[in-house]
Amino acid sequence: MTIPFASLSQFRALLADLPGPDATARDAATARNGQLTKPPGALGRLEELAVWFAGWQGVDKPRCDRPQVLIFAGNHGVVAQGISAFPAEVTVQMVANFQHGGAAINQLSRTFGAEMAVHALDLDRPTVDFTTGPAMSEDEVVAALACGWAAVDPAADVLVTGEMGIGNTTSAAALAAAMFGGDPAGWVGRGTGVDDAGLARKADAVARGLALHRAALGDPLEVLRCLGGRELAAMAGAIARARVERVPVVLDGFICTASAAVLEQAVPGALDHCLAGHVSAEGGHGRLLAALGKEPLLKLGLRLGEGSGAALALGVVKGALACHSGMATFAEAGVSGA
Repeated sequence: MTIPFASLSQFRALLADLPGPDATARDAATARNGQLTKPPGALGRLEELAVWFAGWQGVDKPRCDRPQVLIFAGNHGVVAQGISAFPAEVTVQMVANFQHGGAAINQLSRTFGAEMAVHALDLDRPTVDFTTGPAMSEDEVVAALACGWAAVDPAADVLVTGEMGIGNTTSAAALAAAMFGGDPAGWVGRGTGVDDAGLARKADAVARGLALHRAALGDPLEVLRCLGGRELAAMAGAIARARVERVPVVLDGFICTASAAVLEQAVPGALDHCLAGHVSAEGGHGRLLAALGKEPLLKLGLRLGEGSGAALALGVVKGALACHSGMATFAEAGVSGA
């Protein structure tokens, strides 16, 4: 396929001209909701979800029959700073596990009928350690954005993006700190399970990265280039493509949300087609969701990544849309309305 951007400036221009929801479909879904065989508001947030999905899918009876789960994997040079409990080789090993169907996300995708694909981005070539230089060149970050863009199925009715990359909670924390400010220590978490010393090294790495790249902090796409990773950029590219295709997105955890936040900070409203699948146990995630104004569907203490929390939230989405689209109206059921 032809990628409609070849530079960050072209990608930024694309974000400035994004489609919105279908107001006619949304209004029709609202009217339908008011006629379903239940007391008004009895299904709580499920009703809001159904109407929201109707707007983005452009139909008054939205469905979740063709969900797509995309997993992107990348390696990070900042691992050299001792910020992970696992070595970078684990990224390659876990990609193989995904491909053989052995990971949690495989089970969740299968359970909720999602088509899942894994995209490994130059795992033999980690990004530059962002404490010593920009993580990626412009060509590299654009290539990663393009990988995510091309991976989206326009016929999907819901998209979940997930990731695998040893060291990527540190990159996510750096993105969050760069875009939303505050003490770097307040954004870092234990990720793969680092001890207190490892946590301190993560905070120090983020602080040094912010200091080194202070000139880039006013431009979210440059922040992604300097402090991010290939898999984070690929998720951002996929989420942007989903918006162009008006495919609603269920966001996963801290890393996914940090990459998505780049789009929102670049162009306010760029994440209007996204909802938060869950809030993870990674400390900065709830704070990031609050900054974006996203209320999570689930809170289960997850911190796995892989798109697992968002995939699990597909069950809630499916329930909401099945009730809205499958229930009878009072007239159809011959039930007296209020």
